Amino acid sequence: MVINLCASSSSKKEQLDKAEIAGNAAKAMIKVVLYIVLYVAVAAVIQWLFTSFMLQFGINIVDYIGYVQILLAIAFGYLIVSGVASFFYWSMRAKYEHATAAAVRNVVKIIGIGALVAAIAGGVAGGAAGVALGGFIGIVIGFASQQVLGQAVAGLFLLISRPYKIGDPVVLAGEDGVVDDVATLFTVVVKSDGTRVLIPNTSILGGKIYLKPKS
Repeated sequence: MVINLCASSSSKKEQLDKAEIAGNAAKAMIKVVLYIVLYVAVAAVIQWLFTSFMLQFGINIVDYIGYVQILLAIAFGYLIVSGVASFFYWSMRAKYEHATAAAVRNVVKIIGIGALVAAIAGGVAGGAAGVALGGFIGIVIGFASQQVLGQAVAGLFLLISRPYKIGDPVVLAGEDGVVDDVATLFTVVVKSDGTRVLIPNTSILGGKIYLKPKS
C-alpha cells in the first residue's frame, strides 16, 4: 500500500513536471507572438506620429523616424530572439537536462542575434546596397562567432551523446582528472592536485576520450 502510494506520488510529480515544461514552452511562444504584434503596432503608431500627427502642429521630425525605427527593431528584435530561444529551451527540456537545453538556447540566440544585426544593417542601407551590406555583415558576424558557435555546437553534441558524465575519471585533450562540469563551451576537469582545467569542447570532440575505471 505504501509502495503504491509512493509510486503514485512519484508519477504525479513527473506528470506535473512535464505539464510545467509544456506550459513554459507555450508561454514562451505566446510571448513571441505578442512581441511581434506589439512591434507592428508600435511601429505603425510611430509612423503615424512622425509623418502625420506632429506635422499638424508644425513639428517636422520626419528625418528622425529612421533612427527611432532602428532602435525599435533592435529592442523588439532582441525580445523576439530571446523568446524563440526560450521556446527551444523548454522544448528540449521535455527530453533533455538543463545543460543540453541551455546549449541549444545559446546557439539559437547567437544565430538569431546575428541574423537580426544583418537584417537591420541591410534595411538601413536599402536596395541592392542593403542586400550587399547585410550579406557582408552576416559574413563578418559568422567569422567572429565561428569559434563560439563551434564550441557551443560541440558542447551540444557532447551533452546529447554523453560519452562521460560528472564524476567520471577521464583523460580529455591530454588532461587527466575527474569531470566536474560539462557546459556549453567548456568541460571542466579537476586534476589530482586540485587544479581546475577548462577544456574547449571542440578539442574534446575532435580528439580521443579516455574513460578510466572508477576506483
